[in-house]
Amino acid sequence: MLSRALGLGLGCAADRLLADPARFHPVAGFGRLAGTLEHRTYADDRSAGALHVTVLVGTTALAGAAIERATRKRPVPHALATAIATWAVLGGTSLDREAAAVDRLLADDRLPDARVRLTHLVGRDTRRLDEGEVARAVIESVAENTSDAVVAPLVLGAVGGIPALLGYRAVNTLDAMVGHRDERYERFGWAAARLDDLVNLPGSRVAALLAAALAPVVGGDPHEALLAWRRDAAGHPSPNAGPVEAAFAGALAVRLGGENTYSGRVEDRHVLGCGRPAARHDISRARTLARAVEAGATAIAVLIALRPRRRGAPGPSPGRP
Repeated sequence: MLSRALGLGLGCAADRLLADPARFHPVAGFGRLAGTLEHRTYADDRSAGALHVTVLVGTTALAGAAIERATRKRPVPHALATAIATWAVLGGTSLDREAAAVDRLLADDRLPDARVRLTHLVGRDTRRLDEGEVARAVIESVAENTSDAVVAPLVLGAVGGIPALLGYRAVNTLDAMVGHRDERYERFGWAAARLDDLVNLPGSRVAALLAAALAPVVGGDPHEALLAWRRDAAGHPSPNAGPVEAAFAGALAVRLGGENTYSGRVEDRHVLGCGRPAARHDISRARTLARAVEAGATAIAVLIALRPRRRGAPGPSPGRP
């Protein structure tokens, strides 16, 4: 529908202009609700985690469906509702600002402060990272979250409208809250993590393809980006972060991946790309590529939303009397 396409475009523009509010963000409110419910639903098994996810995601998607149904025959309210939902679930501008903040601290030779600010973007232990490792972490976060917080919701929203937008953000938020491989959430968070992998599958592939296609924006080679994706992505533990981070590595002609430390546990994230080690100046290049990917994803989402709807197969041609 034209109103869905317009709403997606307006929501992207609102995110670019306004970013996320410091207070009273809808996603933060959902997170508080999920945390409260967890006190009642938590148990150290997968079924309890599946119930937790089903209740929260199902309720959110149903609320989105109710909004969609109430506005779908009124183009202006429908466009506005879609725009608000799109703005609420996107996080591209906040991601870009956090990456820029770390970049500025490194430029000012404030490595300890950059390590602390980096914790806003990544979950790894940042206390002993050198400048190159900080840059690598920022670029990896920009790549992965451009897929998770921009491309995936736009693609799903273009196909499924407001219910898909809100339901996706509910899944993604729950994965961030409980989808961890630690003692508390290994089993309870299993359903959230697996569902997040599933709903991010199409968006991550679109994001990787866009990163490869738009590599010339940062002086890169699309062939190298596709080659890095094909060669290196499977070694990454995430089926969705792997393709996007590998495509960014190839597009930027840098090496990403390697060993990260999480709460004293070392994980090998595999080496992505075969270029030089990432450096501070590559952060701005990664931000430029991410913005280009966001623009491309917005265009794709609008085109998907505008596609003709089939209303059933045509009837038989009239025969001769």
